[in-house]
Amino acid sequence: MHESLLIAILIWIVIGAIVGWLAGLLVQGGGFGFIVDALIGILGSVVAGWLFPRLGIAIGHGLIGSILASVVGAAIVVLVVRLIRRI
Repeated sequence: MHESLLIAILIWIVIGAIVGWLAGLLVQGGGFGFIVDALIGILGSVVAGWLFPRLGIAIGHGLIGSILASVVGAAIVVLVVRLIRRI
């Protein structure tokens, strides 16, 4: 495995964990532990990257805008997971 790919994956995990943690703070009772929070953060980034442009939503540009959009996307994922867990 190339060193740059490994570094990119580690960055995704760290940013995903931070974004998932932030989303867990925003959505009361949304924290699920480090691994699941990281996965929710990564999934939230994907949701934000796919859904927001289709809805015409733009949350700034650059790294800060991407992080904000990822937090919102992760919060959406946390809400959906909580709704599914209630069923």
